Formats: sequence, C-alpha cells, structure tokens
Amino acid sequence: MRLCTHRETKEKRAVKVLKKENMDESEKASMLNEINILRNLDHPNIVKIFEYFEDDKRFYIVTEHIQGGELFDEVIARGKFTERDAAILLK
Repeated sequence: MRLCTHRETKEKRAVKVLKKENMDESEKASMLNEINILRNLDHPNIVKIFEYFEDDKRFYIVTEHIQGGELFDEVIARGKFTERDAAILLK
C-alpha cells in the first residue's frame, strides 16, 4: 500500500498495487467486478474506492486512506482472532 495526496483537495489517498502475473483470468475478472461494485458504494464502514488504473503488469486501486494498517497483518501477528478482538480493534 502506498500513500499519496490528492493535488487539488490535499486529501490523503492510499494506492494498492497488485501484480497481474499472480492472477489468472478468472481472478482478474472477479477483482474488476468487485472494484466496480465498491466504486458505487458509499457507506462509512466500507473503504471508498475512488479510481483504478492498470498497465500491462499491474492494477492500481486508489482508495481513501485508513489509518491503522492492514487487518490481515494484525490477524497473522496475533495467531488467532476472536469476534471480541475484531470488535475492539474496529472500534
């Protein structure tokens, strides 16, 4: 995940870069479908996707910046994750 700042609004954005070489055609299609769905959602509990771009080798997904890091990294670091752990962390 990379952090950038919007030129006009000065708001922070996150950019997730995904390598295409790690995906088959079905995974690429599923990811693009999910991006299209999320771009149309506006809810405080769902990360907002502003835009996505792609080149020959990578997808670039521009989202709102959420502080605190990746939830997946926290799950791996703890070894186990209860529903109570999730509620505390997300609060």
